[in-house]
Amino acid sequence: MSSPHVQLPLSRRGFLLASTGAAAALALAPTPALAGSRPFGRFGSPARRLTPNTLYVDTQGRGDHTTVQAAVNATTGSGWTLVIAPGTYRETVSLDATRTEATWIGASEDPRDVVIVYDNAAGTPKPDGSGTYGTTGSATTTLRADGFTARWITFANDWLRADHPDISGTQAVALKVMGDRSAFHHCRFLGHQDTLYADSLALTVFARQYFSHCYAEGDVDFVFGRATAVYEHCHFRTLDRTDLAAAPYGFVFAPSTAGANPLGYLVSRGRISSEAPDAAYKLARPWVPSSDTTARPSLVVRNTWMGAGIDAVAPYTNMSTSYPWQNQRFAEYRNLGPGAEITVPENRPQLTDEQAESATREAYLGDWQPWKEAC
Repeated sequence: MSSPHVQLPLSRRGFLLASTGAAAALALAPTPALAGSRPFGRFGSPARRLTPNTLYVDTQGRGDHTTVQAAVNATTGSGWTLVIAPGTYRETVSLDATRTEATWIGASEDPRDVVIVYDNAAGTPKPDGSGTYGTTGSATTTLRADGFTARWITFANDWLRADHPDISGTQAVALKVMGDRSAFHHCRFLGHQDTLYADSLALTVFARQYFSHCYAEGDVDFVFGRATAVYEHCHFRTLDRTDLAAAPYGFVFAPSTAGANPLGYLVSRGRISSEAPDAAYKLARPWVPSSDTTARPSLVVRNTWMGAGIDAVAPYTNMSTSYPWQNQRFAEYRNLGPGAEITVPENRPQLTDEQAESATREAYLGDWQPWKEAC
């Protein structure tokens, strides 16, 4: 994504402030109940596996593997479960398209305890000298397989602009997910620009994704991509920026929905808070990438509370004047809070009651019902 010209104690910034330096790795103490003889909680152990296709990951060596990527590499085919003990896993992780129906579980059942984090940005030079990573390559975790489920895990990218004033490519993705039927329950996504990349494998693939009771934070376009994605009971938090003198500081959503896809992002019964000044953020802007100039970004935000950090007068803006937001598919319905106040009606398109009946998780996700899945 192009750069633009109250749950703070749980946020990435809160962790960074508690660490020894702004660029330091996230320092998290394991949950006391799991720090001793039961690092995997109620989810078994290498001696007592939940299933033959369950692997255990622990930085202290009490599992099958000490890194998430090593555990992924040890799986083949479909239906593997990774149980991940509390700890900070500083690594990049990639799940390819062949490893379908995978499940990753944070063993403590608290996403603050299991953190997968790295610090590449789009402009970070590759070690082999072959250029920079680019936005997609910056992702800490990349998920391509269909049928993926994660519970109680934090996905983070702790690259900071202030530490790299020489780098202009400041996109730094925490998670890029492309598979169909990808579900995240009680997870956190921490970063700044381009934190959560909810996408698909190809322009013609309409990947369905579901985020329930999750937390995402950032500044520029920090929830973006072309997936058909439902965000239910999620909390989005905009960060303060000391590097800018004036608003806008950034944008919460930047969908890039394919024109042929009738359904893009649906945000339902959520919350948008901010640590930035009032009206410093836009709710969304449409992303029409050069790779798909026929995209018609789609976003519906309904029954969601918006704090004063959202610009209520002009909540939408353009990423490019060639693709004005008014020509895209943006709408709201029965939102609350100071950031949702309708002061200029033409700037806040609203669904009718009849239209809202089609803006549901069932309509977006079809016969897939991830909200009914159990661990």
